[in-house]
Amino acid sequence: MKLCLIQMNSTPDHAENVSRAAGYIDRAVAAELPDLVVVPEFFNHPYVFQYRDYRHIDEAESADGIAISTMRAKAREHGIHIVATIFEAESAGICYDSAIVIDPAGEILGRYRKAHPAAVRSLEKIYFRYGSHFPVFRIGEWRVGINICYDTFFPESARCAAVNGAELIVVPFAAPAVACWRETMRTRAFENGVYFAPCNKVGLEGEWTFGGRSMIVAPDSEVLAEAGDEGDETIFATLDRARVFDARRAWPMFRDRRPDLYTSITTPTEDIPRAD
Repeated sequence: MKLCLIQMNSTPDHAENVSRAAGYIDRAVAAELPDLVVVPEFFNHPYVFQYRDYRHIDEAESADGIAISTMRAKAREHGIHIVATIFEAESAGICYDSAIVIDPAGEILGRYRKAHPAAVRSLEKIYFRYGSHFPVFRIGEWRVGINICYDTFFPESARCAAVNGAELIVVPFAAPAVACWRETMRTRAFENGVYFAPCNKVGLEGEWTFGGRSMIVAPDSEVLAEAGDEGDETIFATLDRARVFDARRAWPMFRDRRPDLYTSITTPTEDIPRAD
């Protein structure tokens, strides 16, 4: 598989952001003919979740809106898969942070909804509902899982996708610089024996500066491609499924894991014994 990540900044002009993303896809196809293209989380508008202002609910759009409609048209035009993540309006009062998976016919293959809306520096939890599943999608011969941004810092998220069969996990991101960014992404790849591919925003949006440094990491933790932290950039890597199998034979974590011992992870918070 040829994987392409498009790192980009978003302005207040939604139509311009979508048009620019479409242009980057055109250029990526002309240069490298990728099989799968990933754009960042909320590629179509600035990161409004830094503000406590419920008027920003108007930023949400359905999968029939301009962002996904344009991405579907691009997938159909070029015969490629695209993963595009939006603030998705599902119904009145219900929104999700949704990664939409589009097939080469321009049809929606499915979606992954962020399981961990962030509430550390951001205020995502007041805007959208959390998802509850870690689906895996067939893209050619590959099994592809998705995490979104803050999910990455819960190692259970990548592990669930890998246990469900993922060989590649793509991760649309909207994150500022993180000190342990590179180490974390390499670790997620290594501990799950998967290709791991964070695709981040970059540059100033509102009061936040996004960290860029999108990358594609092999299952043995080798960084195959890496963007900088200063501007829009497109990166590519050719992935080999044999490398997934080789990594999992060399480090058989799935053979040795003990889910029977991990019940404390799923114990309801109020039932966890308090330390003396």
